[in-house]
Amino acid sequence: MSLTLKEVQETVDEWVTTIGVRYYSELTNTAVLMEEVGEVARLMSRLYGDQSFKKSDEAYDLGDEMADVLFVLVCLANQTGIDLTSAFEKNMAKKTGRDRERHANNPKLFTQS
Repeated sequence: MSLTLKEVQETVDEWVTTIGVRYYSELTNTAVLMEEVGEVARLMSRLYGDQSFKKSDEAYDLGDEMADVLFVLVCLANQTGIDLTSAFEKNMAKKTGRDRERHANNPKLFTQS
Protein backbone atom coordinates (compact mmCIF):
# COMPACT_ATOMS: atom_id res chain seq x y z
CA MET A 1 0.00 0.00 0.00
CA SER A 2 1.32 3.42 -0.94
CA LEU A 3 -0.13 6.50 0.77
CA THR A 4 0.19 10.18 0.09
CA LEU A 5 0.88 12.51 3.01
CA LYS A 6 -2.74 13.67 2.78
CA GLU A 7 -3.92 10.06 3.05
CA VAL A 8 -1.59 9.49 6.00
CA GLN A 9 -3.07 12.53 7.75
CA GLU A 10 -6.61 11.29 7.05
CA THR A 11 -5.79 7.74 8.20
CA VAL A 12 -4.29 8.97 11.46
CA ASP A 13 -7.25 11.27 12.07
CA GLU A 14 -9.72 8.45 11.49
CA TRP A 15 -7.79 6.15 13.84
CA VAL A 16 -7.47 8.76 16.57
CA THR A 17 -11.14 9.77 16.46
CA THR A 18 -12.44 6.20 16.45
CA ILE A 19 -10.02 3.83 18.16
CA GLY A 20 -8.00 6.42 20.06
CA VAL A 21 -11.18 8.27 21.16
CA ARG A 22 -9.60 11.74 20.81
CA TYR A 23 -6.29 13.51 20.33
CA TYR A 24 -4.09 14.07 23.34
CA SER A 25 -3.39 17.75 23.93
CA GLU A 26 -0.77 19.34 21.71
CA LEU A 27 1.58 19.64 24.66
CA THR A 28 1.16 15.97 25.59
CA ASN A 29 1.72 14.93 21.98
CA THR A 30 4.87 17.05 21.88
CA ALA A 31 6.17 15.18 24.93
CA VAL A 32 5.17 11.84 23.36
CA LEU A 33 7.02 12.86 20.18
CA MET A 34 10.17 13.49 22.19
CA GLU A 35 9.81 10.08 23.86
CA GLU A 36 9.43 8.38 20.49
CA VAL A 37 12.41 10.23 18.98
CA GLY A 38 14.41 9.12 22.03
CA GLU A 39 13.51 5.50 21.29
CA VAL A 40 14.77 5.92 17.72
CA ALA A 41 17.98 7.52 19.04
CA ARG A 42 18.52 4.67 21.52
CA LEU A 43 18.15 2.08 18.80
CA MET A 44 20.36 3.99 16.34
CA SER A 45 23.12 4.22 18.95
CA ARG A 46 22.98 0.47 19.38
CA LEU A 47 22.64 -0.50 15.72
CA TYR A 48 25.04 2.03 14.20
CA GLY A 49 26.88 3.59 17.12
CA ASP A 50 29.18 2.33 19.81
CA GLN A 51 26.64 1.22 22.40
CA SER A 52 25.82 -2.43 22.89
CA PHE A 53 22.32 -3.83 23.16
CA LYS A 54 20.75 -4.44 26.53
CA LYS A 55 18.28 -7.30 26.84
CA SER A 56 15.43 -4.75 26.95
CA ASP A 57 16.56 -3.22 23.62
CA GLU A 58 16.76 -6.38 21.55
CA ALA A 59 13.05 -6.60 20.70
CA TYR A 60 12.88 -3.11 19.17
CA ASP A 61 12.32 -2.65 15.44
CA LEU A 62 13.79 0.52 13.89
CA GLY A 63 11.08 0.83 11.25
CA ASP A 64 8.36 0.48 13.87
CA GLU A 65 10.01 3.13 16.05
CA MET A 66 10.27 5.52 13.10
CA ALA A 67 6.60 4.87 12.31
CA ASP A 68 5.76 5.83 15.92
CA VAL A 69 7.55 9.15 15.39
CA LEU A 70 5.68 9.71 12.14
CA PHE A 71 2.33 8.90 13.76
CA VAL A 72 2.75 11.43 16.55
CA LEU A 73 4.14 14.06 14.19
CA VAL A 74 1.07 13.59 11.98
CA CYS A 75 -1.15 13.91 15.05
CA LEU A 76 0.45 17.26 15.82
CA ALA A 77 0.07 18.40 12.20
CA ASN A 78 -3.61 17.46 12.27
CA GLN A 79 -4.16 19.22 15.57
CA THR A 80 -2.48 22.43 14.46
CA GLY A 81 -3.99 22.58 10.98
CA ILE A 82 -0.77 21.86 9.08
CA ASP A 83 -1.12 20.38 5.60
CA LEU A 84 2.02 18.23 5.53
CA THR A 85 2.03 17.96 1.73
CA SER A 86 2.14 21.73 1.35
CA ALA A 87 4.59 22.16 4.22
CA PHE A 88 6.91 19.49 2.79
CA GLU A 89 6.81 20.98 -0.71
CA LYS A 90 7.64 24.45 0.66
CA ASN A 91 10.41 23.04 2.83
CA MET A 92 12.02 21.17 -0.06
CA ALA A 93 11.92 24.32 -2.20
CA LYS A 94 13.57 26.27 0.63
CA LYS A 95 16.28 23.63 1.10
CA THR A 96 16.92 23.40 -2.62
CA GLY A 97 17.30 27.14 -3.04
CA ARG A 98 19.43 27.57 0.06
CA ASP A 99 21.61 24.49 -0.25
CA ARG A 100 21.96 23.91 -4.00
CA GLU A 101 25.59 25.04 -4.04
CA ARG A 102 26.43 24.91 -0.34
CA HIS A 103 26.49 21.10 -0.15
CA ALA A 104 28.16 20.67 -3.53
CA ASN A 105 30.96 22.97 -2.32
CA ASN A 106 31.39 21.33 1.07
CA PRO A 107 34.61 19.26 1.01
CA LYS A 108 33.56 17.47 4.19
CA LEU A 109 30.86 15.68 2.22
CA PHE A 110 33.39 14.21 -0.17
CA THR A 111 35.80 12.71 2.38
CA GLN A 112 35.40 9.53 4.36
CA SER A 113 35.85 9.75 8.09
